Amino acid sequence: DAGELVAADRNQREIKEAWIPGVEIFARKVYPQRHRGCFAEFVRRDEGILARIGLWPKQWSAARMFGHTAKGFHVHPPSVPEDSAAADWLRRLFVDEPENYSLRRYDKEQWDVMFFLQGRVEMILCDIRAGLPRRVMRLFVDGDNHRSNNNVGVVIPPGVAHAIRADGAEDVIMVYGTSTIFHPEFEGRIASEVENAELPESWQKFLDQSGK
Repeated sequence: DAGELVAADRNQREIKEAWIPGVEIFARKVYPQRHRGCFAEFVRRDEGILARIGLWPKQWSAARMFGHTAKGFHVHPPSVPEDSAAADWLRRLFVDEPENYSLRRYDKEQWDVMFFLQGRVEMILCDIRAGLPRRVMRLFVDGDNHRSNNNVGVVIPPGVAHAIRADGAEDVIMVYGTSTIFHPEFEGRIASEVENAELPESWQKFLDQSGK
């Protein structure tokens, strides 16, 4: 669960070895409002995780996923200085100087900050950056309409592939900020059948027979 990752001591060896560098997961408080609904903040520019790492999105967007659907793996390419090798640069950023946030090229590469307002999701993150170990993180996040320790925000660096699956029949509503405005060249998708809505085999068989 995402809440367990928020509470985990990232200095513990087991957690440190499993955590994808640059990924941030932070708690959000959802306040119930009797007879009206609920209220929750996303993030404050000058406080918390985003203030600490020096990231403030230039674009905010919203998306809806129908229940029992998924968004296949997406990945945004890291920006590497022309005089650097990708592996060397990424190791400098996330291994040698992980807290030197001024090195990060937020304005030249897409970082995502994701929030979920409705539904429950399973999120899978996979680090495919040059020079870094391949790590996989899997977490479950609850939307604001399900108050729990799993109400979190998630920061995803470029070079970390991410996929989202709606956990159940409920639609998912998400809001996400990106460090750059939308650029097609920053958008990569790994081919997958996960988004294909195939008809059940028995239905297709019936349709095939009807056409004869």
